[in-house]
Amino acid sequence: MPGGKGERERSLQNEPEALSAQLCQQEQQRVHLVVEESSRDAALLGLQLEQVNSELLHLQSSEVQLEGLVEELYTEALQRAALTDGLHAQRNSKIWELEALQCHYGASTQELEELRSAHQRKWQELQRENEKLCSAYQRKVQELQRENEGSLRKLQETAEQFEWLCEQQRYWMCCVKRQRNGHNCLSEEKVALLQLVNWLEKEVEELRWSKQGSESPTQILCCPREDTDSQHCDRIPSWKSDEMADLQTQVDKWRGLYEDFFSQFPPHQ
Repeated sequence: MPGGKGERERSLQNEPEALSAQLCQQEQQRVHLVVEESSRDAALLGLQLEQVNSELLHLQSSEVQLEGLVEELYTEALQRAALTDGLHAQRNSKIWELEALQCHYGASTQELEELRSAHQRKWQELQRENEKLCSAYQRKVQELQRENEGSLRKLQETAEQFEWLCEQQRYWMCCVKRQRNGHNCLSEEKVALLQLVNWLEKEVEELRWSKQGSESPTQILCCPREDTDSQHCDRIPSWKSDEMADLQTQVDKWRGLYEDFFSQFPPHQ
């Protein structure tokens, strides 16, 4: 079997060569693949590097922008801090003003309450005084009404007395006319009495014309003059109390004189 053994040896010798050639081929293929992959990776890395460079440039520009923004934000933060400090100061000032206003409001409220209480007390006092004044006024009015009624009654009495005096004067004038037919002159007492009667008429006339105002229902008629016996008498206005007293005195005085004088003559037919 020598021939078979030789072939085996040759095949065994050829086998490493084939394996070596196969390995070389595989190595070459692998190197080729590695080179291709390396070139692809290099191209890819180049692209990535360019991308990274562009991104780096972009980041650098962004960093510059960020630095500007940071500076702006810092400046704005400083401004905001200053504004915040100013606002805090204004707030504190407003708080102090508000506290002062609250204190002033409290004092004003207390003062207003005191004034309101004083006003209420004053109002009550004024009401009481007003009630007292109203009562006093009513009493005074009633008193004046009573005095007025008394004065009216007294005036009525005086008017009646004066009317009686006028009637006596008419009667006396008739007696004087009758005595004139029988005697040429009058005695001094009769002359004086006539003068006093004339004076009294003048006083009444002056009082009548010196008064102004409306006439009351209690005013009476004046006696006629001796030359106008048929003439209606004038109205006499209301008099004051002192004038009424004077007139009453004169009436009483002349009534006595008339009675003494008329007692000397017979009754008129």
